[in-house]
Amino acid sequence: MIAVIDYNAGNIRSVLYALERIGVKHVLTSDHDVIRAADKVIFPGVGAAESTMKYLNDTGLAELIRSLTQPVFGICVGMQLLCSHSEEGDVPCIGVFPEKVKLFRPTNGDKVPHMGWNNVSLTANNDWVSKEVDNEFCYYVHSYYVEPGAHTVATTEYCGMEYAAMLRKDNFYAAQFHPEKSAKVGERIIRDFLAVQEPLETEAS
Repeated sequence: MIAVIDYNAGNIRSVLYALERIGVKHVLTSDHDVIRAADKVIFPGVGAAESTMKYLNDTGLAELIRSLTQPVFGICVGMQLLCSHSEEGDVPCIGVFPEKVKLFRPTNGDKVPHMGWNNVSLTANNDWVSKEVDNEFCYYVHSYYVEPGAHTVATTEYCGMEYAAMLRKDNFYAAQFHPEKSAKVGERIIRDFLAVQEPLETEAS
């Protein structure tokens, strides 16, 4: 069973539709016991970091997510909230990834939010998604980005800079773009996550 975390974020339905198309059994839930017992967990959504983190902290979901040991996939804001800090509201986040989230400040005429199709370049330490994903285009909608770091497994360029398109650390996986809206390549990425085996070896931070 795949648990999709329900935390009053926008755009969750598109993830549910993607799982339905693949034919994967799933449930949308905020129940801690159901999430903890799931084979895999997806943490998607669109929203503001400050208000969302308040909700996650108030409901205990932030601590629950931090403690999960099965594979977890953060999407878009879900990826950003798994990081240590966001400039959006100057708020501490869940802290699975030590990377920080910053606001795009374009100096080359690019528009914010970054909206539309852009490529995904796999890094040398990618051990998650299929090589066929490399240099394919995925769909992005975001004004904030995650700094590249030791856990970056794919990058994208925008505003004249490179940032993290995908992250992986231990049992946590994440994508800044929306795989559920990224056609065949997005479906490939979701399937690659669903194929992840556990338990995974713990890596050094």
